[in-house]
Order: sequence, then structure tokens, then C-alpha cells
Amino acid sequence: MSVKRLRWREMFDGVFLGVEPRVLGLVVLVGVGAGLVGAGYLLVLHVLQTVMWPTEWSGAVGFAILGGVGLFAGLVTRFAGSPGDVELLVDNIHVSGSAPGLRRLRSLLPISWLCIASGGAMGPEAPLVQTTGSLASWTARRAGLLVRESRVLTIAGMAAGFTVLFGAPLGAAIFALELLHRRGLQYYEALLPAVLGSLAGYAVSVAATGAGLHPVFHLSAPASLRAVDLAWAVVAGVGGAVVAVAFTYLSTALRAGARRLRPELRPVVGGLLLAALGLASAYSLTYGEQQINRILDHHGGTVAFFALAALAKLLGTSVTLASEWRGGFIIPLFFMGACLGRAFHVVVPGTDEAVMVAACMAAACTGVTKTPLGSPLVVSEMAGLRLLPTTLVASLVAFMLTSEVGLIHTQRERDVVGDDPERR
Repeated sequence: MSVKRLRWREMFDGVFLGVEPRVLGLVVLVGVGAGLVGAGYLLVLHVLQTVMWPTEWSGAVGFAILGGVGLFAGLVTRFAGSPGDVELLVDNIHVSGSAPGLRRLRSLLPISWLCIASGGAMGPEAPLVQTTGSLASWTARRAGLLVRESRVLTIAGMAAGFTVLFGAPLGAAIFALELLHRRGLQYYEALLPAVLGSLAGYAVSVAATGAGLHPVFHLSAPASLRAVDLAWAVVAGVGGAVVAVAFTYLSTALRAGARRLRPELRPVVGGLLLAALGLASAYSLTYGEQQINRILDHHGGTVAFFALAALAKLLGTSVTLASEWRGGFIIPLFFMGACLGRAFHVVVPGTDEAVMVAACMAAACTGVTKTPLGSPLVVSEMAGLRLLPTTLVASLVAFMLTSEVGLIHTQRERDVVGDDPERR
């Protein structure tokens, strides 16, 4: 090898933490593929929503639709196999560096499409990330990559999946890495490849869907951040931690109750419970992305109004999760945080509303997912605001307060054995 080429290789390894050029090429390929797959997933979901979304029906019809979707989910799971979940994905990445096989997508895709499109209170983030992560792992196996390289590629696929939904490339990349652990990012060598895959997926999804670069959440930009806003961010962090603890323990209790039922009956019972909750409050249905902006634009809301909206989403999402409907709880947690932030502002009008809302959103998500860097980055990017300092403070407070509380039980320390370069 020539001196010039050797120097180039040393510089390359220094920039990308020793990741082989071939793996980086696969990262870009996986990012592009994830962008296309993600755009296709969301397209199918939007088509189904035009027919099944709760705005298309009301009253007792919901029992037939949601109960029927639950029955469909139970039957597909029984005959096509379990679709898996995020806990299984996280565990596999630690052990083998790869996501579960593509066979699980046979049940995951149809079940998640119908569960989300009919108004289940969890969003597309988890199924989408499971799908893109599984495709990335399949690519790694086909390419004969080692465990460490497979892990890098799988994480890049997950990051690209998050980006398609959130439109926040940097936040999505860090979120995908932090999600694997309970105490911060540890697979450092995957950071820049994850960002690269995330950007590739983002570019393709924007081109495929025609989505612009405008913010997703309609928060009014603060004139400037004040020193007191950092103190209020600590308060928001405590509030977000309370939301996270409530969601974790309520979901755990409902899961324990659901296990008393036959597996194929759990989604049916969950669908009927969701229909009943929907009669009490529309906020207990759907994953809340559109509802967040309605909460932010709602003028004259009282503390009771925002508290009841958050409670409705808390109950709906917990029932959805416990009854094994498929979806993710990140956006519902954002919704609960937005309600909490607006309620804080009503109680203390002197606070900056945008600061409190963004901080509470990030804190509530961090408390459950243990992503103290990814959550504030995602919220800040989705809101298009310069609120990173306060959202970061709130997330760190929530992270510390909920360190002993966990819902994703397979989050753990880095698997040193799995880093053995000789293992495949």
C-alpha cells in the first residue's frame, strides 16, 4: 500500500471511527432504501386513514371497527407469527448485532397499518423502525458482515426510519443509538454512520413525498431565552418525569392484567376498551401528531382541559400498548408533554410557553426511552426553534429522576463479547 493511500486510509478511519469503506457504502444504500420503504409505509397508512380514521366514524361504530381490527390482529398473530416489538429489536442488536428476520414483517406490516389507521393510540415510529432495521440487518447478512459491522448497519437503518417520520436527521440518529441503552449512547463507532444513513433516508423521503423543510409542530418562536427559562426547564423536567413514571407503571399494570387473557383475545378486548375510551374523549384515540397542533393552537384552554386531554392520551396509549396493538409511544408522549407544558403556562403566565411545551415534550419522552440527547434534538428540530438549551436541561432532569424506572427492559450496557471482530 502506498504512503499516500495509507495516509488517506488513516484519515478515513479517524473520521469514521474505523468503519470500513464498504460498510459505509452499505450505510448509504440502506439509508436510501429506508427512505423509500418509509415513504411507502406512510403512503399506505395515509390511504387507510382516509377510510378508517376516527374522523370518518363516530359513536357505536367504533366498537365494530376497533373490535374488528383487534380480532384481525389476534388472528394474524396466531397464524402468521408474532410481529415482535422494540424490546426484541433492542435485545437482538445487543446480542447478534442484527434485527429479527424479515419473516416477522409478514404480520407486523398489516397489523400496524390497521391498528394505527383505525385510531389506536400509538404511532408508526416503532413499526417503521422495526421494518427499516430488519431490512438493514438482512442487507448485512447478505453482505457477510461481522457482528460489529452488522450492528452499525442496523443502527443506521433504524436512524433512517426515525428520520422519515420525524424529519430530524441528527436527532433521529442519536435517538436510535441512545434507545439501545439506559445510561447514554455507547456504540460510538455507529454515530457518524447513523447520521449518514439518516441523511440519506431523509433526502430520499423528502424527494419521494414532496415534504418540505417546514416545522411539524406549530410553536411560536421565543424572542430570546432568559436565564430564568433554564430554571423553568428544571421544573419541566420534573413534570416530564412524572408523566413518564405514570405511563410506565400504568402500562406495566395493564400488561399484567392482559396476560390473564388468551393471546388472540388481547387485541380484541383492547379494541373494545379503546372504543369506550373514545366515547369519553377523542384524545384517547390516535397517536396524537395532528392533535398536538390542535392543543398548541387552542386558545383559552384551562388547566383542567389540558390535564384531561393528557389523561385521555395516557389511558388510550397504555391500553393500546398493553393489548398488543402495534405502534410506538414516542409521539403520544410528545402529546402528553405538550399538554403539560401548556398547563404550566396557564398556572404561571410569566413563563415562556414555547420553552415549557418543548421542554415537557422532550422530558416526557426521555423519561421512558432514556434518550436525553436524542429527544431534545428531535423536538427542537421538529419545532424549528432555538430551544435546545432548555429542552436539554429538562431531558437531563427527567433522565436522572427516572433512572430506576424502565419500560424497555432489554436496554442495557454495551455487550463487550458482541464486539469480538471474529464473531459473525
